[in-house]
Amino acid sequence: MAYSNHNTKKRHFKHLTPYERGQIQVLQKEGKTLQEIADLLDRHKSTISRELKRGTVIQRRSDLSEYMTYFPETGQARYEANRSHCGAKYKLVQASDFIRFAVEKIQKEHWSPDAVCGFAKANQLFGVVVCTKTLYNYIDLGALPVKNIDLPLKVTRNTKKKRNRVNKKILGESIEQRPSHINERTEFGHWEIDTVLGSRQKGAVLLTLTERMTRKEVIMKIDQKTTTAIHHAIQQLRNQYKTAFSSIFKTITSDNGSEFSERGSNECHNGLIRRFIPKGKFLATRHQMIYFLKNCKMWLNLTGFGILYFVAFIIAI
Repeated sequence: MAYSNHNTKKRHFKHLTPYERGQIQVLQKEGKTLQEIADLLDRHKSTISRELKRGTVIQRRSDLSEYMTYFPETGQARYEANRSHCGAKYKLVQASDFIRFAVEKIQKEHWSPDAVCGFAKANQLFGVVVCTKTLYNYIDLGALPVKNIDLPLKVTRNTKKKRNRVNKKILGESIEQRPSHINERTEFGHWEIDTVLGSRQKGAVLLTLTERMTRKEVIMKIDQKTTTAIHHAIQQLRNQYKTAFSSIFKTITSDNGSEFSERGSNECHNGLIRRFIPKGKFLATRHQMIYFLKNCKMWLNLTGFGILYFVAFIIAI
């Protein structure tokens, strides 16, 4: 069924501009009715009526008699005042206990805002808790004593558009050919593997494996970053789990140059490990390794990072 008198095209849903308010004043003085003003401005009659009420004030003549008249400046001022009360209000006062908790955890214990919010909500520590985005907004606005420099991941995050290039060397099957059920994280046994270097000089490194579904982590110290050392570490796992190895480690995915960023779980874990074993830190003695890994394990298990709040570690040194 067709409608010949439809007014859909007039539904702009835009606020009146100062220029339109001036037009309303002129047209009203010319004796135009509400409907005539609305038609000339391509606005709804109710919009014109509300604007006239908003901008109409009492004036006095020289004989002290009063009359009502519309001023566009008054209408604009009241409109702006009303708009200033729109939107969500800051919760700095209502969530003051949570804010103090967040500042302490971020500055002293190097928690991320997301970890703070997730931990507080999961454990129901406070009556009012702001979301992660709001906490970041407070930091950017300078409403908290926390600065972006206190957020190690934010200041190092690359916001530039990434361009993947075709590798000159094709090292194994591309990650894009990985079966879809692995990407869906619905089946246990699919791991991502990488190494975490200590100093740039040749020496011990960490071999990390992250299970995609549960985020379980295997951290092993190997003598050096070589194919032989990695194969030896995998063989150690094979000897440890024996016949169960093939069911626990169904697939293991490593990076291949430009595909580096597509192994999100493993890269996220490695970034968190870097908070305790920064670049250039020499992984020398067994005692140092145990100290760093235990602290890293405790921190990860305590804070979580968005999806899970407990990460199981297998540490082989």
